Amino acid sequence: MVAAAHPQPFCALSTPFSLLTLLLSSWFDLWTAAAGNSPVEWVAVLTGLACVWLAARNTVWNFPVAIVSCLIYVLVYHRVQLYSDRNLQLVFVLMSVYGWYQWLRGGPQHAELPISRTRPAEWLWLTAGVAAYTSGFGYYLQHYTDAAFPYVDSFTTGLSLAAQYQLVRKRLENWLVWLLADAIYVPMLWLKGLAPTSGLYFVYLILAAYGYWEWRRTMRSQTVSPLSTLAR
Repeated sequence: MVAAAHPQPFCALSTPFSLLTLLLSSWFDLWTAAAGNSPVEWVAVLTGLACVWLAARNTVWNFPVAIVSCLIYVLVYHRVQLYSDRNLQLVFVLMSVYGWYQWLRGGPQHAELPISRTRPAEWLWLTAGVAAYTSGFGYYLQHYTDAAFPYVDSFTTGLSLAAQYQLVRKRLENWLVWLLADAIYVPMLWLKGLAPTSGLYFVYLILAAYGYWEWRRTMRSQTVSPLSTLAR
């Protein structure tokens, strides 16, 4: 007669395995619930976070990373009918290429571009540009597309364009404009179901504050020659 197999050893081995499986399953469910089952958006989130961190650290490598992130976000924003922000990403790609050159060769005698403040004339035309873009493109989106939040979307796009110009020119106040834009993006993206990107923009708020502090500290330590002052 063959004795019945003793079940305890198997149970002892399977219980930790079952607990591990349950734990991993729970984390996976949490991840996919937040990400909306969109790994593409998560890649965009991670590269976007990296490029802002690099910019806050005042390193030129923020631009190639930004190009990758923006190209991915073209697909993400198109899927949720945020057409103004989709188009913005294409503009950001071009501005990132220009900014890459500016940071490396935009200073006096084609040297590295120093950090500086936004001039009054720049504030004037940037403010006028944001207002014109918001009213004009917002009207178009509201009447001729199925865009969500047409005027809010256009306003954040206008702010982002202004901030990106300031970033490309290494104007200190770009971080203040990003703070305003990001504060609006967080709830707007959450309402559109882009939870990871909404969370990313919340982190951007923190990074923008850090970037302003870091750039201001760096600017104070710069030795600005009369030639560099005239070049700005």
